[in-house]
Amino acid sequence: MASLTEEQLKFLDQPFVGVASTVRDDGCPQNTVVWVDVHDGVVSFNTAYGRAKPKHLEKRPLAGLTVVDPNDSYKWVSVEGPVELTTDGADAQIDRLAKKYLDADTYPFR
Repeated sequence: MASLTEEQLKFLDQPFVGVASTVRDDGCPQNTVVWVDVHDGVVSFNTAYGRAKPKHLEKRPLAGLTVVDPNDSYKWVSVEGPVELTTDGADAQIDRLAKKYLDADTYPFR
């Protein structure tokens, strides 16, 4: 698997939303706008069980994620491949994402 460049990692540190794509039971894609996190070079997004994304990922652990600069649609980063579902660190991550996207110390919509 290729690693992201420093430039790509810096891009993903910006508060740009991404579109996560998973695969439904019937094989059709399901796309969702998500907040994007990068920790130790690993790109991730946060979701909650009971939603479509984790349901699809449990059956087919493959996803795509594309993040586009809202000010320049020619600047973007896209990753795809196998994924891992985990709840480890999920609360801390959603609080980090709330800081990044809302400038809030904790996620206000738990």
